[in-house]
Amino acid sequence: MDAGAFPPSLYLEGDDEALKAEFLAGFRRAWSRAVPDAPTPRVLRMGEDDVDDVLSAYHGISMFAARELTIVHAIENLVRSEKRVAEMAEGVARPAGESCLVLVEAAADSPRKTLASLRSACAVFVSIGVPDSRRLLAWGQRRLAAEGLAAEPGTLEALLRSCENESVSFLSELGKLVSCCAGRGRVTVADVAALERPVVGAGLADYLHAVASGEPGLAAQRLGRLIAAGESEGSVLWALGNTVGGAIGGWAFHREAAALLGRRMRSAELARALDAVYRAEAAWKGGRVDALVALEQATREIATR
Repeated sequence: MDAGAFPPSLYLEGDDEALKAEFLAGFRRAWSRAVPDAPTPRVLRMGEDDVDDVLSAYHGISMFAARELTIVHAIENLVRSEKRVAEMAEGVARPAGESCLVLVEAAADSPRKTLASLRSACAVFVSIGVPDSRRLLAWGQRRLAAEGLAAEPGTLEALLRSCENESVSFLSELGKLVSCCAGRGRVTVADVAALERPVVGAGLADYLHAVASGEPGLAAQRLGRLIAAGESEGSVLWALGNTVGGAIGGWAFHREAAALLGRRMRSAELARALDAVYRAEAAWKGGRVDALVALEQATREIATR
């Protein structure tokens, strides 16, 4: 990628969604530098787009650009049809010119064996697991280098400590650091302190992301931090219900969390999740349980479905 060389097809999977997103961002930046006549990728989503749409985009040769990048998310939606998986694998195995196709599979508890032939058909297979601190620091160094920045000794280590070794928080704060220091050429430990994040994960968006991701332990931890930081149980419960409602199809203030929850749960599960919020609110307002207990129960039910 750094040298401007791209495979005809690449399959991306792994357990760490934050690092997969970082990988894709780096891939897109590298493509934009190497292919200025077609810098913007075509982004599709399996389920909203079908196999024919994907292969048409991949094999179609534009008169305006000889090389095009196509990124397809939610490739796991193909598992319902082995026939469609085979069709996709056959099409991917026939590259079209110098274009590049990237297939992205969401994290799963176990490998999706139905997709094995599709993984094999791709020229490059990338699997990103949950990183240790050393690997997170390496990702951080790459991001800074891509932005023309260098870090004084101990800077990234200080940022990682403040984020408690969580990749989501680390990459989010790293993005803020890059924005704050753009054009300066160097980031320092003082810059990390200036980000003023006294309680990692105390934000409402962080809590909702943990719930939507299906991480009950992390969601409970962030809920505790939210309440300790002064957030009211009522506002958190409202935000939780609003997010579930958004996943079903309504309006959501935290749209990313709602979209993530919608991808993780089926319609019937979302209906039960919304019922859990209603039951928690009724139990709290009816005086049957403490507000925090009701909120903890709803959080646990939704995050573990």
